[in-house]
Amino acid sequence: MTFVVGEDCIKCKHTDCVEVCPVDCFYEGPNFLVIHPDECIDCALCEPECPVDAIFSEDELPEDQAVFLELNAELAEIWTCITEMKDSPPDAKEWEGKPNKLALLER
Repeated sequence: MTFVVGEDCIKCKHTDCVEVCPVDCFYEGPNFLVIHPDECIDCALCEPECPVDAIFSEDELPEDQAVFLELNAELAEIWTCITEMKDSPPDAKEWEGKPNKLALLER
């Protein structure tokens, strides 16, 4: 099983989760993070660290977030691994909790 980064991460891209990951399975894109499903060891350390609750266990992924399971796997293959916390985007607070951000995902 794996953990999945969902829609709420888009344009918020907080990296608190990256710091606690023991296997460095987070990958960074322009405005979103993903978890590599083949590298995640299901330790659950990242989930409570996300300030916008954008990380879900695969078996608790809401139906409206199902597309993100495949997106995490796909994008982790092409994006760069991130292992250290970075500053969030300056406008991250403005994007927290906003719906329908999938169209804003930058690849």
